[in-house]
Amino acid sequence: MKKIILLSLMVWLFSLNFVHAQLPSVNLKTMDGQSVNTDTLSNDGKPFIIDFFATWCKPCNRELDAIAEVYEDWQKETGVKIVAVSIDQAQNINKVKPLVENHGWEYEVLLDPNSDFKRALGIQMIPYVLIVDGKGNIVYKHNGYTDGAETELIEKVRELIK
Repeated sequence: MKKIILLSLMVWLFSLNFVHAQLPSVNLKTMDGQSVNTDTLSNDGKPFIIDFFATWCKPCNRELDAIAEVYEDWQKETGVKIVAVSIDQAQNINKVKPLVENHGWEYEVLLDPNSDFKRALGIQMIPYVLIVDGKGNIVYKHNGYTDGAETELIEKVRELIK
């Protein structure tokens, strides 16, 4: 019984630690080849969303399309910013820019071809979404996508700006 309680306590403490963790320091590239360190990602003190995707991931593309439909309204209401992180491998990285342009996504897009950022965050599957508060703390995480899940995202962002 003590082992179960101890294990439960350790899982609970780990989840608390992760939910308020800072972003790890990983160097990524923009679609134009500029270097960006992930621990410098910010949104002028406002929350931002990091959405991990791949060109071949249909649920990822549906999620980013659904957000694109309401993104302008979200920005006006909350000031939230979306950072889309492609985990496409190096041989497929040339497919990212055409996909983004074809879908009309107006997000900041970063490339993680070796999955270094994904791995540093312990992410196993995509789509995967993080919400980072204005202080740089990871305050929400979610994996997978079902239609309408973007509503939960904006609700979490609204809670942060109250």
